[in-house]
Amino acid sequence: MKICIESVIVKMWTKKGGRTRYLFCGHGEMSDEECPERLVFLMIYCGKHLITGDGKTHLMDAAVVIDESGNIQDVGNRDEMAGKYPEDEVKDYGDVTLLPGLCDMHVHFGYYYSQPDQYNFDDYMIAYYAQEQAKTALSLGITTVRDLSSPHNLCKQLRLAGEKGYVKVPRIIHSDAGMCMTGGHGHDDGIEEVDGEWEIRKEIRKQLRDGADWVKILTSGRTSTPEFTQEELNAAVDESHRVGVKCAVHAGLQPALQMSIDAGFDTIEHGTFLTYEQVKQMAENGQAWVPTMTAYTVLYEFCKEKLEAGFDKGDRIAAKALKDMAFFEPAYYAYKNNFKKFYDTGVTVCTGSDMVLYEAPPLPINRELELMVEYGITPIQAVETATSNPAKVLGLENMMGQLKPGLKADMIVVKGNVAEDIKAVNHLVDVYMSGELVYTNQGK
Repeated sequence: MKICIESVIVKMWTKKGGRTRYLFCGHGEMSDEECPERLVFLMIYCGKHLITGDGKTHLMDAAVVIDESGNIQDVGNRDEMAGKYPEDEVKDYGDVTLLPGLCDMHVHFGYYYSQPDQYNFDDYMIAYYAQEQAKTALSLGITTVRDLSSPHNLCKQLRLAGEKGYVKVPRIIHSDAGMCMTGGHGHDDGIEEVDGEWEIRKEIRKQLRDGADWVKILTSGRTSTPEFTQEELNAAVDESHRVGVKCAVHAGLQPALQMSIDAGFDTIEHGTFLTYEQVKQMAENGQAWVPTMTAYTVLYEFCKEKLEAGFDKGDRIAAKALKDMAFFEPAYYAYKNNFKKFYDTGVTVCTGSDMVLYEAPPLPINRELELMVEYGITPIQAVETATSNPAKVLGLENMMGQLKPGLKADMIVVKGNVAEDIKAVNHLVDVYMSGELVYTNQGK
């Protein structure tokens, strides 16, 4: 076998130990025997702890080996990796945990409707707002998001801007604007109103034509009255699945939950008042649950604080809190009392923040993980809900979601031992996406 080399040497590096490596390219020919060693740059990142993201594996004194293309080449014991790759550079972070980049499965980068000056938000301002949300995501260790309803084409263009290198953004998977019935949940927040099977099918076709990756349906508000009919929900799933696209449904109350499960939605968003039997049915069907517990917890705490402080009859915000408490208090306790039982059915659980309140903590995926541990699962299991579980649901398990050879090097570095204390995810050091350092907390 012969390879071409006419353009001679294009780069030359001196690696650790004084050894020089060459990269050849161009035209002409050189035999295998004459060809020098092919250049492969590796970086070895070491830490006292490593969580792979599979829900069970915690390595001590570990290392991740990443190649120049941003892929993970090897994972294992630090000393073994250093011995296996003696000429490559080592970055030892010390007493930290290395773990996969996190995934938030329920965001709304373009949700500006809770802003007190929303009248100022034209298309340009919405784009700036979304960019800031994306920047915040990286600063929290979130390297992948699924946006489930933002203004038309916003996420498509934000992702393109990231691909062109104009801005740094996480990996974005997105639906277009969500769909509700006329007057349904979210109709005043940029949601498309559609009625009947064929309006739903047409809107799905338009959104997929325009580049949506997922379909989002909303079918329950805060009452037990179902919104879309069973036939409409069935049509939404059928239209999505027949072209290989997955679909998510906002459903929190009965009977909309059972209707959504029966329709075959791939993910149930919120699922606030699910029953144990329904969750077992979801597990058997392969449907995933994105509980978004933090959003409901924050709203419950806000209402509780307002009510305990007392309020004047003319205080409109407090009056609304009193009304909302009738929904958020039972929702809070439903999650608290049921999460562990539901998790133990084997249903696929994914983290999602869905935090769109004005002045609320943005994208609080860390709080979601803390609640999961507080309600009974282990930190390593919680990490799985934010890493490999989302990857599987997104169909990206061969690209991301774990620290293992062959996958993209989406990795975060946090101080402390996440396997013992999930709150360690709050102490972020560095964030890597496909091997590139996209955020650092060092020196801040």
